[in-house]
Amino acid sequence: MTNNLEINLSWEEPSTGELRKPTLRLPIAFGREFSQMPASLNGKPVSRMVLNNSEVSRYHALIDWQQDQLFVIDQNSVNGIYINGDRVAFPKENRQTTSVINNGDILKIGPYEITISFILNTTTPASTSTPISTPTNSAIQFNPNTNLPDPTLPPQPVPTPLGSSFPPAIFQEEKVPVQAVHATGLRVDETDYLALGAGLGSFIWVDLLRIYGVKTEKIIALGLDKQPYARYKQLCLNSQIPLHERLRSNSDSCPDNIWGWPSYALREAWHDFGKGRLNDSLKYLWKVFAEPDYAETYTPRAGNVFDSIDREVKRIGWEQMYRYGRIQAIRKTDDGRYCVAYSRGRGERGFYVARFLHLATGYPAIQFLPDLQAYREKYRDFKSVVNAYEDHNHVYEQLERQGGKILIRGRGIVASRIIQRIYEVRKNNPNVTILHLMRSPKPKGNKFGKTERMVKHHFEFQPFNWPKACWGGDLRVMLEKASPQQRKSLLADWGGTTTAVRRDWQQIIEDGLQNGWYKIEFGEVQSVEPDAQNGTLTRIKEKDSGQITLNADFIVDATGLDAKVKASPLLEDLVQRYNLPLNHLSRLVVANDFELVEMRNGKGKMYAAGAITLGGPYAAVDSFLGLQYSALRTLDGLAIARAPGVHRLNFLSSFGQWLKWVSNQSP
Repeated sequence: MTNNLEINLSWEEPSTGELRKPTLRLPIAFGREFSQMPASLNGKPVSRMVLNNSEVSRYHALIDWQQDQLFVIDQNSVNGIYINGDRVAFPKENRQTTSVINNGDILKIGPYEITISFILNTTTPASTSTPISTPTNSAIQFNPNTNLPDPTLPPQPVPTPLGSSFPPAIFQEEKVPVQAVHATGLRVDETDYLALGAGLGSFIWVDLLRIYGVKTEKIIALGLDKQPYARYKQLCLNSQIPLHERLRSNSDSCPDNIWGWPSYALREAWHDFGKGRLNDSLKYLWKVFAEPDYAETYTPRAGNVFDSIDREVKRIGWEQMYRYGRIQAIRKTDDGRYCVAYSRGRGERGFYVARFLHLATGYPAIQFLPDLQAYREKYRDFKSVVNAYEDHNHVYEQLERQGGKILIRGRGIVASRIIQRIYEVRKNNPNVTILHLMRSPKPKGNKFGKTERMVKHHFEFQPFNWPKACWGGDLRVMLEKASPQQRKSLLADWGGTTTAVRRDWQQIIEDGLQNGWYKIEFGEVQSVEPDAQNGTLTRIKEKDSGQITLNADFIVDATGLDAKVKASPLLEDLVQRYNLPLNHLSRLVVANDFELVEMRNGKGKMYAAGAITLGGPYAAVDSFLGLQYSALRTLDGLAIARAPGVHRLNFLSSFGQWLKWVSNQSP
């Protein structure tokens, strides 16, 4: 064997559903604890892969080259290993079990289903197929001018000041002199509180600042959209959630109402009662009272959420605080504050200087499967192969006119909604069929303690994207108290790709399977190519039947969004400049009050919120209630630090602010 042999591993991270595809040299060790795996073997360095789950042993398995073949060697693990679904190592045998592993095989270790692909640099074992090449940028960027997903954009460079006229050369320093910022001649505005992003995370933080007593003239929210829910709304519409459809959100997690009462369910019930729809009104109340054991979980309509936020936007004076601008870079200043460089188009540039910074930039990009990105980069076809979060209404319009076949990748909440949308199309044109391609079967759900998620037709069901106790119950407390290593394991156990428990979706799947218009396929994608009829050909490797080809008019990638730091030029620049630590999910490391401790600057403090903090003290960081929780923790910290204008709420002041909310008076 040559030392140039490399192995590509590919799996979906159980805690987040994210696709991981590391390329490693042999030998490769797998285990739960880095220190328990060997650093070297027979004089060769070992590639150590940490799989953070309680079902994985401290040192579980080893992949190595022996006797001109690739072997996986079980290391007396507790739960054994599987190859292509067959158990090859049994626990408590008190011996190492060795098995040959071939190109394309699926190695199962605990909940991890890892596809093995050979990269043939020199003489290697014979292979049945060659894996597709992976593009350098498997993501769809948001257009810096429209703030919407744009598949034609190339990867954005990291916006460091090096080699650029803006930000100016002073941004090369770790602490920017405030006097030098003013000396640039560009506009400089100073404020106490600066919210970066101006999306839902920023809006909720600003809402709390106002409720805690801070005046509008002391707050600035910088971003590209005047409506704080603009990007979220567009992503909902793109992923086929119209305004009358329901979001995957709890009844009492209200971005416009920090108290959570009256909840969306109560407000919707009162509205329908006023319209004379008594049955509907009682139905919503019954859902909230009996969920999830006796009734389907209540979730609010998208349009109701946006209308309620509009009301709160006016109440707190958002328009006076909002500023349009694209954030270019963030630096500490020499007087204990922060300087943010921004641009507004037409050559207009400037700076904001603030004592307290809140970073809630949302998802930097849309995740895109590497093989589909490779197809689009090669054939420049943005019509046949689309992402669920792009504007792709042309897919449903053509299917409704002409019929056809659509192939869906991914099996989470977005995939469920796409299937429902196709079901609606079939009412007007029944000549529409769905192929649902999944990497591997899902025979059972994730476990934690004595609980296990329900699985049906290879969909894993859960009302929300995390167990409900992650929001404010025992699991939240457990995660907050855990060490970083323990958090990895807990998030892996609690997470995973799930869809909401909705009877209508389950009935659609049942109807499709029984009547033949919906079919599930399993396999590893080998290539995606165009066919002669302007459609697509997807070649997959199945476990038993070798390679087969799936043809479809359209392919929809429904695998999700990307919140890793490297997907955001702004965050990547910040991390590089201040050497900020990242957690095991490649997100920002935050304290329990969501402060970026390494960014503390004298009395100045910087906080983060949303998906860019997943892996820290809170699981449901990108939910409505998660954003409210992080804002509450942040404001409590600011109150303790006696930040200007912040007055910690007590029972009486909180009740007084609630009365103002009810009567729609300014805080």
